[in-house]
Amino acid sequence: MAERPENRIFGKRAKQHVVIFASGDKIRHMTIRPWMAAVTFCFAGMFTVGYLAATSYLVLRDDLIGATMARQARMQHDYEDRISALRAQVDRVTSRQLLDQQVVEEKVEKLMQQQSALSARHGKLDALLSRAENSGVEATTPLTEETPVIDGRRADAAGAIDAIMGGAGAAPLKTTQLAYAATSESVADRADRLFSKVTLSLKDLEHEQINRIQSLTAGASETADAIQTILRRTGFDVAEETAEKPATDSDLAIGGPFVEPVAFTDPFEESINDLDVALERLDSARRTARKLPFGNPSPQSSITSRFGNRTDPFLGRLALHAGIDFRARTGTEIHATGAGTVVVAGRNGGYGNMVEIDHGDGLTTRYAHLSRVLVKVGDHVDEADPVGLSGTTGRSTGPHLHYEVRRGGKAIDPMRFLTAGMKLTTYMD
Repeated sequence: MAERPENRIFGKRAKQHVVIFASGDKIRHMTIRPWMAAVTFCFAGMFTVGYLAATSYLVLRDDLIGATMARQARMQHDYEDRISALRAQVDRVTSRQLLDQQVVEEKVEKLMQQQSALSARHGKLDALLSRAENSGVEATTPLTEETPVIDGRRADAAGAIDAIMGGAGAAPLKTTQLAYAATSESVADRADRLFSKVTLSLKDLEHEQINRIQSLTAGASETADAIQTILRRTGFDVAEETAEKPATDSDLAIGGPFVEPVAFTDPFEESINDLDVALERLDSARRTARKLPFGNPSPQSSITSRFGNRTDPFLGRLALHAGIDFRARTGTEIHATGAGTVVVAGRNGGYGNMVEIDHGDGLTTRYAHLSRVLVKVGDHVDEADPVGLSGTTGRSTGPHLHYEVRRGGKAIDPMRFLTAGMKLTTYMD
């Protein structure tokens, strides 16, 4: 075998390393090149590093696992603490919601009671207002029938509940925000705010009702006082009509167990009672006034002779003129001055044709010198009903009406009743 040319490095011969493999009769050899040695050393180094790394891992594995488990335990504890905090916050929010719900329910119940009371009062007022209207009594302050509106909603229980629960047109309430977020206005806060407005509105309605009732009471009392004053000036009093009989021993028989008195402090009920009493006084005064002869028997005629002493036209000496004379042509219609029963109808001495009407309580009126009588004894007449036609019958010098008012058979001045009648016109319905 020819020899391979020698390698020279910088003039020197490089030694070659040969590995001989012998197996029986077979002999093989392999020349180790430098790159093979480099590769072998690389593999050996990598193996050594891998071995050392594996050995280190086996040695330090317990510490790494312990650190990992400790970190996981810390993370678990953190999560558990966070979950506990969130649960506590949820419990607080839930408790607050329950408390808010209870507060809202109490306020709604109270508000509904107030509204029910106002509705019931309107029912009571209807009858009294109708009665006052029929009596001609007017209040200076009108009563509002419509429910006021606050923030675009009815100022009543329904409007407040709708606003609290976030009805149509209302912003939804945010009652629970977790993760330590700041909560907005609660249900109780909104309920307090809305109920305060609605309560003030209902209070205004209540005060308006009371003011109207008090105004009606004042008007009815003033009218009743005016009528009573006029009646007293004519010698009558409303108390005479309502006077009761003296109580007997049997009427005074009273008794029963002792019970502490009840104090009624409701201003509305007191004002209602005051209005009822005032209207009853007014009705009683008007009933008394209607029974008395306050009308004019001949409204279109003038008065020619008044009540009192005068010279008698037939005897020429002083005499009492027991009535007043109206200048009325023969045939003028004469009217009853008040309601009553006819007790005389026909000729009566110097009165000529006369009609006498009994008005009760000993009060009578006479219409004398009539040319014709239009009623008969026992007839019931109302005020302004015709009772006869004027004339000059009896002791008379010419056509006229002689009109008398008597109480207990004694003549009194009819002008007191005519004047009172003109004043009562503005107070009678």
